[in-house]
Amino acid sequence: FSAEQEAQALRKAMKGFGTDEDAIIESLTKLNVSQRQQVLITYKSTIGRDLIDDLKSELSGNFERVIIALMTPTAMYDVHELRRALKGAGTDEGCLIEILASRTNEEIRRINENYKLQYGSTLEDDIVSDTSSMFRRVLVSLATGNRDEGTFVDEALAQQDAQCLYEAGEKKWGTDEVQFMSILCTRNRCHLLRVFDVYRVIANKDITESIKSEMSGDLEDALLAVVKCMRNKPAYFAERLYKSMKGLGTDDSTLIRVMVSRSEIDMLYIRREFLATYGKSLHSFIKGDCSGDYRKVLLRLCGG
Repeated sequence: FSAEQEAQALRKAMKGFGTDEDAIIESLTKLNVSQRQQVLITYKSTIGRDLIDDLKSELSGNFERVIIALMTPTAMYDVHELRRALKGAGTDEGCLIEILASRTNEEIRRINENYKLQYGSTLEDDIVSDTSSMFRRVLVSLATGNRDEGTFVDEALAQQDAQCLYEAGEKKWGTDEVQFMSILCTRNRCHLLRVFDVYRVIANKDITESIKSEMSGDLEDALLAVVKCMRNKPAYFAERLYKSMKGLGTDDSTLIRVMVSRSEIDMLYIRREFLATYGKSLHSFIKGDCSGDYRKVLLRLCGG
């Protein structure tokens, strides 16, 4: 890898008449996120221009959005997406849920630091001013990045948690959402998987079915996302991708965000889950749903 070579190749792709989009795709998708950051710096020092500005002036639409996303450091990309979800036209609850339910404590910590530096307000303050009631409390809890990340399963506590969830929902009239939040948003993954098993025995149904029947709207979506991420994160992202493309129209924001943010983390697993769940490959889904350079770059990220 030579940052200088890549910088020159990118400049060449954009110089003169017309833009060589294929060269841009080729160059950026074969690099990882830290190499792309090196290219960004080298481009400025050797060519004396800002690579992001050049890309923005040459590209457009969803293709531009993917390329700019690829050029953004991981934590900053999450920060931009959260800010857009909170401060754009209307609130993009799906985006808030997806990022906050799926990132690790360390990732959430970095998001919080960068968010404050970038916007001068804290992520928590913006969540509080833009959302309401129990949904707000779940997001605030997730945004603290304070989940136990150990692997210890306390059997007695697992029994107690499962019983607690049962009594907070299925067993009583009305739902004690705080119990759901405090257990689902703080316990470690191994412990929760045990809780879900015990719960099934006590309630005679899966925890997800209980959440669906006891809650609604954004709160339901948020708690379901937490459960799904605990059980199988790649399957959760496969579902996000499927829903972004199925039916009429495409939810490009979600499609781009998941493809870019997971491309170096668990894309192979996401592809496997996608195929297993929906009987079609992610590759063929993207191919049928997108077109042009946008399709080309997404297929490269998919590893197709």
